[in-house]
Amino acid sequence: MSDMSASVSLAVTHLAPLAKEVDQNKVTPGVLGFIVFAVMALAVWGLMKSMSKHMRKVDFKEAPDPAAEEKAGQKTDSGAQRS
Repeated sequence: MSDMSASVSLAVTHLAPLAKEVDQNKVTPGVLGFIVFAVMALAVWGLMKSMSKHMRKVDFKEAPDPAAEEKAGQKTDSGAQRS
């Protein structure tokens, strides 16, 4: 374990001077940040377009269930017979 922590601390000491060279007032996401954002935006756009296409295919009108109608008819008939 100490070998691993030594290599990590060595890497950090080599990267520390690079971090000091960056101006803290001018740090931006850069080109990579823009590319990642653009890819994510295109993915969301594609998913929304696909979802709207699938939602247009959905038939929201529910067909009546014949078994449920039969049971409801039996309940009303038995209630009428009791009276």
